[in-house]
Amino acid sequence: MSTVAGHLRAIRSRIDAACQRSQRNPDSVTLIGAAKRQPIERLREALQAGLRDLGENRVQEGLEHRENLDDGVTWHLIGPLQSNKVRLAAEHFHVFHAIDRGKIARKLDTAVAERGMEAPGFLEINLGGEASKHGFSPNGLAASVRPLADLEHLRIVGLMAIPPQEEDAAAARAWFRRLRELRDELFARPEWSARPGLLSMGMSDDFEVAVEEGATHVRVGTALFGARG
Repeated sequence: MSTVAGHLRAIRSRIDAACQRSQRNPDSVTLIGAAKRQPIERLREALQAGLRDLGENRVQEGLEHRENLDDGVTWHLIGPLQSNKVRLAAEHFHVFHAIDRGKIARKLDTAVAERGMEAPGFLEINLGGEASKHGFSPNGLAASVRPLADLEHLRIVGLMAIPPQEEDAAAARAWFRRLRELRDELFARPEWSARPGLLSMGMSDDFEVAVEEGATHVRVGTALFGARG
């Protein structure tokens, strides 16, 4: 068994255990392999071992990876999207996790519509109000994102966050819980109530805690593929 395949099996077992602790169905959690700066050979090993979802931080790197991998992968853009890359992203990615402002959401809606498609998207929330991170403020969230509920082709399905860095996974729990509470508040509103209210949160160091707090999508890179190149 390859190293990547072994890592994949171990991560899935840890997700299963976290689901058992929180009385959830493991099928409700999507594992996304975060492919940032990873050699194509490692990505190919993961796909051969059964991984079906890959995440990219940058559009261009994702295109380079995609050219060298077989079809059948669901491609997630998990990093921020620049205005000048929106049409390119709409052409090559299936799910958008880091929609950090209304302008990008509207442009992406138009670009997806031009392709005669629909695409799911997550609103990125800057939980800690960090200047170094993107996203909507938790304060006044319902009012600031209300217009995005009317988009017809980019369908907002949930919230995403990269919380402030903590010393250990346990300390991150409060941030994940806060995102879940924001999700519960927002998706209880009439304009959002028909949406699934998914949660994209948790990475290599803290994905188990994120699953315990309700994550439906976890983005795991180093723990799966090893150190970045």
